[in-house]
Amino acid sequence: MKAEEYMARGESVLLHTYNRTPIVFDRGEGVCLYDIEGKRYLDFAAGIAVFGLGYHNPKFDAAVKEQVDKLIHTSNLYYNVPAIEAAEKLVKATGMDRVFFTNSGTEAIEGAIKTARKYAVQKDGRTDHEIIAMNHSFHGRSMGALSVTGNPHYQQDFRPLIGGVRFAEYNDLDSVLTQVTDRTCAVILEPIQGEGGIYPADAEFLRALRKLCDERDILLIFDEIQCGMGRSGKMFACQHAGVQPDVMTVAKALGNGLPIGAFLTTEKAASLVPGDHGSTYGGNPLVCAGARAVLDIFESEDILGHVCEVGAYLWDKLELLREKYPIIKEHRGKGLIQGLEFRESPAEIARAAIKRGVILITAENNVIRFVPPLIIEKEHVDEMAEVLEESIKE
Repeated sequence: MKAEEYMARGESVLLHTYNRTPIVFDRGEGVCLYDIEGKRYLDFAAGIAVFGLGYHNPKFDAAVKEQVDKLIHTSNLYYNVPAIEAAEKLVKATGMDRVFFTNSGTEAIEGAIKTARKYAVQKDGRTDHEIIAMNHSFHGRSMGALSVTGNPHYQQDFRPLIGGVRFAEYNDLDSVLTQVTDRTCAVILEPIQGEGGIYPADAEFLRALRKLCDERDILLIFDEIQCGMGRSGKMFACQHAGVQPDVMTVAKALGNGLPIGAFLTTEKAASLVPGDHGSTYGGNPLVCAGARAVLDIFESEDILGHVCEVGAYLWDKLELLREKYPIIKEHRGKGLIQGLEFRESPAEIARAAIKRGVILITAENNVIRFVPPLIIEKEHVDEMAEVLEESIKE
């Protein structure tokens, strides 16, 4: 069957919440995807920062296949070894104390919001607490996550959202201070804003927020869903500033394609008790076997060192393009989460690139973001840069 026929079938049954690119992918290998007609695409999107280890990593695949033959699901009414061992490894990687596994990043955000509100209720008995979030942020599409997402475009058709959310300017401590009240229970932000346009937080800003939260007994929540798991060159982006949150959310590359997320808390912030929160599939043996393998591979194959080396090479390549083409306004990011801001929408550039066999995705309205598999090599950066330049010229 031809791609056009598959796409027509899809349009007849799938809810049209995505304007999909007219490609039907069939398989992946390493850092490349192949469509059903066999055309190769160099992937600089990684399923939106998900496939950190690339497609068909042998160790990852073997771990998942082995678990399929043993046990896939039991529910959280019982213990299972992969969940315990994955949680131990995640605690070690983050420096946090407690883990709750979810099915996605947006569910992790929901858990973080509930954690903050319960913590505040336990502290003062009130139920009118507020959360401070950042403008231009993105935390997910569920109602709670949407409520702390600082972009009216995503919110406007779904009001009323949950109440008690105030918005401040990213990297502006004074803006945060003007929003703090005696009802503030948490501050939530991404250490590197992803969907908002690849904006890293200033180290001084993160440190000042940590100090503020300590002084006011407010929980500091870091959303590391896109920028975490090695993408910035540190295991988690907040580690560049040496700042530890009270609550952290992770997902995406944690499962290398499997649907898993988590929110983690310090012992102090671990406010949820039996009956407060749950997840039927969260932390099941299959996805946790995958996450356990991911964390093992990160350590055994020095993924962070590789990200730092190739990320610096990518930075230099993109800087050359920025200097050469006035249409490029700015270049931002760290490691293998970088963005080029254009003076007009780069959507046509991304479309021209995919026709040439390179997958690029946008962020906000005018940014191309580069979030490839963390295992890309310099030769892949060269190939992408050549295609991007050709697409800009076109």
